[in-house]
Amino acid sequence: LGRDASSYTALVGYAGGGGEPGAAGGKDTVGGKVCYHNMQGVADYGKLGHAEVVKLNVPSGKFGLIAEEYFKLFDSQGNRPDQRGDRGLEYRNLVGLPGGASSPLYKELVAASERQGDKLDFAKGKGNDGDAVAQAWIMDTKAHPFYLGEQYHQFHDGFAPGEAYPQSYNDLASTLIKAGRLPDAGCPNGMIGIGVAGL
Repeated sequence: LGRDASSYTALVGYAGGGGEPGAAGGKDTVGGKVCYHNMQGVADYGKLGHAEVVKLNVPSGKFGLIAEEYFKLFDSQGNRPDQRGDRGLEYRNLVGLPGGASSPLYKELVAASERQGDKLDFAKGKGNDGDAVAQAWIMDTKAHPFYLGEQYHQFHDGFAPGEAYPQSYNDLASTLIKAGRLPDAGCPNGMIGIGVAGL
């Protein structure tokens, strides 16, 4: 997309929880919060039925290309690279679209999937959906909004061997924090401990 740190929109968070959405404390949040697993048990995303997601703002004319990149992550059997280790509803495959499966982008999503080998089936997500190999839940972003993840959860290295990213990538979190583009989600530090930028 030709973006740099001043225009990146990819942020980690949570979506797909059960119940009615509501930033002021609907059934998919606790006091408007959704948090990573934490020792205090505050607004645990898994207990609220959410999955880990990445939110992107993509120009509609580029959506098909970005969707193809997403489908390239899956092997010929529809497995994600982390599928054998990360399982459960917190790791299910979600694609959020304005209007869900009724979105005009849905047809582009299916076409992009077919161009990359048609490795996934699609189903309408209702919230709290289970994890399934070779399936992606299509979520309506109005009914199942994105909740921003913690600052320390942004732009960190992966946990598998070979998932150490360049320091310039790790530094993006502190750059966005300083620019006021990555607010504090109001959650306690999670089970992974202290994260990037000394948080």
